[in-house]
Amino acid sequence: MIKKKILDNFKNLSLFVWVIGLILITFITLKVYKDNNSSKHENFFEIFNNIYLLKTFKEITSNLESRYSIVKHTAKDGDTYQSIINKLDLNKKEKKYILASIGKRKNLKILKTGQKFVFKIDKIDEPKLIQFKIETDKKNEVLFSRKISKEKKVKFDVKLIQKNLDKVIVYKESSISSSLYSSAINSGIKPNIIIDFARLYGFQIDFQRDIWRDDSFQIIYEEYRDDKNNLIDTGDIIFANLNLQNANYEMYRYQYKDDKYDYFDENGKSIKKTLMKTPINGARLSSSFGKRKHPILGYTKMHTGTDFAAPMGTPIMASGDGIITKAGWCGGGGNCVKIKHNKTYQTVYAHLSKFNNKIKKGLRVKQGQIIGYVGSTGLSTGPHLHYEVIENGRKINSQKLKLPSGKILSGKERKDFEISKIKIDVLKSNLISKLN
Repeated sequence: MIKKKILDNFKNLSLFVWVIGLILITFITLKVYKDNNSSKHENFFEIFNNIYLLKTFKEITSNLESRYSIVKHTAKDGDTYQSIINKLDLNKKEKKYILASIGKRKNLKILKTGQKFVFKIDKIDEPKLIQFKIETDKKNEVLFSRKISKEKKVKFDVKLIQKNLDKVIVYKESSISSSLYSSAINSGIKPNIIIDFARLYGFQIDFQRDIWRDDSFQIIYEEYRDDKNNLIDTGDIIFANLNLQNANYEMYRYQYKDDKYDYFDENGKSIKKTLMKTPINGARLSSSFGKRKHPILGYTKMHTGTDFAAPMGTPIMASGDGIITKAGWCGGGGNCVKIKHNKTYQTVYAHLSKFNNKIKKGLRVKQGQIIGYVGSTGLSTGPHLHYEVIENGRKINSQKLKLPSGKILSGKERKDFEISKIKIDVLKSNLISKLN
């Protein structure tokens, strides 16, 4: 290896000396013909049009090719970290170092479709990776930079980098004509913000029975835009209000610890409960809990859940944190998901058209996480969600379930919340004034 490096260095030095010599000969030639301008120009161009000289320059420039190559990749369906790394022109040992470094990062545990990769490879001698970058989301990326430890082991320094985006605070308000979802979309609100909005209000509002025509909503949330003012991503909801039959249901985002935040009503009471009242947005209650005549089987039997009619493909959310105990076929229930939330409660979601990509038995899910989509599989006459709540092994009416509220602020936290609430109210007033 050392011998090869010496030979390569000698070769590059020889080429450099040869080029200097060629330049000196060119200037001497021009000097000889300095008294004849026309001859000088003719000879100058003749020298640089010389076929041997052109060949020499071509050889030199080919040897001066950049030592680094940049490889870019966007993750597609079916990709894994290993399949992406295996496509790189690197030896097995080098690939092993890379995969080990990625595996140590918690924020890279799940590879998402559309995630972007950039690899910088040093091609001198044995190709090796100098640096690589992986996008974690639209606002952040992880940068890995190669270093050699004292034991001469290859390691990568890791740095989380925020992209250069501007955070913009957005205010929207609208009356509800047909449904909350369609009214929000018509106001230019992105679907993921609407889903968050519905998830947060799902603890106290029945979106089928509690919302009437000409009710209204207000919302303040974050958007992230690039230097060309293109919308790259949305952030958190800061404030929201649902005005239902002239009653206001306000919620404020408040960070009560360095790493913890929640949404509270105007009295400092968390709006969250163990389970959401409705795990779907934009649906109507089509069949309630209790005895009924089965639409397919034709006889009267106990309906042990609540049915929500909704368009095919409407997202279905986990109504609480928990572990998936089943994600598969449930006979008459068609495609179904079962979640165990704690020792007391379990929930069931049936007749799904399909599951969310990563959903499987044993997976831990968060409240509001999309687990599947409305369908009509199994014994079903049309697209709807059959939703069940099981309490201590007994199926109960989810719409009459009363659960305790979450955190209630007190002491210093309550005082700090009041200050935060006032600031948000002032922000809301300023944003409204700009609309008028």
